[in-house]
Amino acid sequence: MRYAFDPELAAAVAMMPEVDISDVAAARAAQAEQLSATVAAADTTGVVVEDVSVPGPEGAPDLLLRLYRPRDAWGPLPVVYAIHGGGFVVGSPDADHEGNLRFCRELGALVVSPGYRLAPEHPFPAGLDDCYAGLVWLAKNSAELGILPDRTALWGDSAGACLAAALTLLAHDRGGPDIRFQCLAAPALDDRLRTASAQLYTDTPVWNRRNAQLSWEAYLGPGTPGSEDVSPYAAPARAGITRLAGLPPAHITVMQFDPLRDEGIDYARSLLAAGVPTELHVLPGTFHGASAVEHAAVIRRITAEVTAVLGRALA
Repeated sequence: MRYAFDPELAAAVAMMPEVDISDVAAARAAQAEQLSATVAAADTTGVVVEDVSVPGPEGAPDLLLRLYRPRDAWGPLPVVYAIHGGGFVVGSPDADHEGNLRFCRELGALVVSPGYRLAPEHPFPAGLDDCYAGLVWLAKNSAELGILPDRTALWGDSAGACLAAALTLLAHDRGGPDIRFQCLAAPALDDRLRTASAQLYTDTPVWNRRNAQLSWEAYLGPGTPGSEDVSPYAAPARAGITRLAGLPPAHITVMQFDPLRDEGIDYARSLLAAGVPTELHVLPGTFHGASAVEHAAVIRRITAEVTAVLGRALA
């Protein structure tokens, strides 16, 4: 199918690597090779980057957290808890390294990226439990870390946005830690894949219906996606409006030519129906993963918007 991509994005499509998660080991190796050069070349000016190991969930291994702290920061800092994407099966804190450096510099916040366990070796709820354990550790150690425990925003992209939305719901249901804001970029939220966009976009760049199916199968287990007993902590689209009431405000961005587009729109509608202040952006001419084309005007615009929104939320 031919798509009316934004001209700046269309010019970059041919240079973007194909994503195929049918061979998870190969996909991880390819991404690691790609990211190693990016991380090595990243400008860390003004930021102190540190990897720490913290207790994971009970009975699970320790969790790696990558901390980005403004150099020479004064006073307790707000926190951006940034959860990387990767279809639940690939990715690490390296995936958002440059973006996390930018958040740290521009927001004057401690940015924290959890290295959660990946599927299929560690299916749901392993990744979510890891993210929750990291959030709990931050809250318990807020004084030593020099952070403000009541000023934490969650940010996530794709599968990371799924985990961010689920973590927001989980923390609310358990009575803490406190989350002030949830910022979801191109979120994967619905394992059923029954929306119009999920059925239509089978050949879009970077992410398509097949990858979405493989992703949910890995995360939930073979044969589980679309069944009746999937938890809303796994697929937040499963949460009813009553369940969503009382959640912190949300900012949701979706891409026009993305199989995940409509589930993001539907989730924004559900949050609004539940009385949750929610802002939704549908970016014209974009596709899943288009944010990698940083020079494109539409990406620069939404990047500035997200940074400003997080700044207001954490002020």
